[in-house]
Amino acid sequence: MIIVDNIYKRYQTDHGPSKWILQGVSFVIPPKISVGLVGCNGAGKSTLLRLIGGVDEPNRGHIERRCRVSWPMGFGGGLQMSLTGRQNAKFVCRIHGHEDDMADRIAYIQDFAELGDSFDEPIKTYSSGMKSRLQFGLSLAFDFDVYISDEVTSTGDAAFKKKAQDAFKNLADHASLIMVSHGEGTLKQFCTAGIWLNNGTAHWFDDINDALNAYKDTLPK
Repeated sequence: MIIVDNIYKRYQTDHGPSKWILQGVSFVIPPKISVGLVGCNGAGKSTLLRLIGGVDEPNRGHIERRCRVSWPMGFGGGLQMSLTGRQNAKFVCRIHGHEDDMADRIAYIQDFAELGDSFDEPIKTYSSGMKSRLQFGLSLAFDFDVYISDEVTSTGDAAFKKKAQDAFKNLADHASLIMVSHGEGTLKQFCTAGIWLNNGTAHWFDDINDALNAYKDTLPK
């Protein structure tokens, strides 16, 4: 279970604080429920994912995670830019206490990310897509109750997109997803519930189709 309680979030800019991206956002994600986040560009979907994943902090309110939650797949942060992909993978293995089977997990990450020789090059030389694939492989190499995905299924060529979708299908038996995707079909395929973000607020729907319809009703005709 994940409890989001009265979250407010904005960022400091060169011209002072931004407008509130999220304001007074509250909801509860029950166990074993996969959720799709929908809303227009700039609605705060990726911001909310970062908050839930613990890679960012709210200005006010709090988030309680009563389960193991991954970092956002597709989010380029959390990587040490001067280290190689392999060195980053080793570091994450050590953090999660996997010294004994590190070689197997790194081999999995390397195979999944499909970076070739770039796996042994510094992260600062990677494209955004390469960083996303590495983050995806890193997340899948460890066991979480909830996996967070930010547009991962749109990363890479057709073969990698299929690999990402197959990986999500394999997760369905033992874990749930919180997902952002501009592909309506992807959200319907993997999510049962939905959260519609609009004007800084969040609206929970038990059915992802209802969340999508609420969002589409606000679009220009």
